[in-house]
Amino acid sequence: MPDHDRVEGAAKNLGGKAKELAGKVTGDSKLEAEGKADQVEGKVQNAVGGVKDTLRDDKRN
Repeated sequence: MPDHDRVEGAAKNLGGKAKELAGKVTGDSKLEAEGKADQVEGKVQNAVGGVKDTLRDDKRN
């Protein structure tokens, strides 16, 4: 089972993409920037979860 951070990070990344798109469509540059920031945060959180998964898998083997 993937780490909780990976799941949350993926969700945050997708939400950020939606927010960025909404900002572009409506011309709201602040919303667009928030979406981009959410995507970066989601990617980092996903990477942290990946490291946790790797460490957990190494302990099992």
